[in-house]
Amino acid sequence: MNDVSAVREKCPLVHCITNYVTVNDVANAILAIGASPIMSDDINDVEDIVSISQALVINIGTLNERTVASMIAAGKKADELGIPVVLDPVGAGASRYRSSVTDRLLSEVEFAVIRGNLSEISYIAGNGGGTKGVDSSLTEKDADPVKIASSVSQSTGAVVAITGKVDTVCYAGRIARISSGCAEMGLITGTGCMLSGVIGAFAGAADDYFKATATAIAAMGAAGEIAFEKAGARGTGSFHIALIDELSHMIDETVAVRGKLEYAEY
Repeated sequence: MNDVSAVREKCPLVHCITNYVTVNDVANAILAIGASPIMSDDINDVEDIVSISQALVINIGTLNERTVASMIAAGKKADELGIPVVLDPVGAGASRYRSSVTDRLLSEVEFAVIRGNLSEISYIAGNGGGTKGVDSSLTEKDADPVKIASSVSQSTGAVVAITGKVDTVCYAGRIARISSGCAEMGLITGTGCMLSGVIGAFAGAADDYFKATATAIAAMGAAGEIAFEKAGARGTGSFHIALIDELSHMIDETVAVRGKLEYAEY
């Protein structure tokens, strides 16, 4: 069974502790790809919710002390139960608080997947990073994504994905490069957050988190390309809705044809 088919057949429950700017879009993206989202961030609720879930997604986009405690509690419970945890370290390196929360999460929770932009993952690698808000201030001219992603993967034991013009996924000597998608996806708030939710859906339906992550990114990129072709000329609002539409129509054959996914080794 291929990845999209597995998600649609298994319909994994994906527990999300995500930011309030994009929570609705994340839930809709997870639903569109065939999984089931549950958004819970209260300390009294998260351990029970993650216990019935197949994946946990932690997104630090809008931080506060209350939700940080919930992230730690949920992450530890997921680790105890063998449930994959996805980290989206939004803006890591942009402020001392974001950086300290990222460091704490990495020290207390074992992540299956870490997905961020080049600046965010560079911060985790110990290279300083630096961001423009939640956007990367680095390009591939500044740093080698494969070197950085593989370094973080080795130090954390997680599949590490760096998303950008060309996306890079590294784990245990394997590399995936994905070139689907379009620059206009950056004009919609929350496409990265949606992607992390979609990765959670794929991870919740698979045992190979490397392949699941790469395929999830390829599916999101293909959906973005097709959506822009169909609705981009009408404006970013129409493009936004079309992106969810195309995720809801996504099948394995479309990923194979439009995903622009290549594997290699390092």
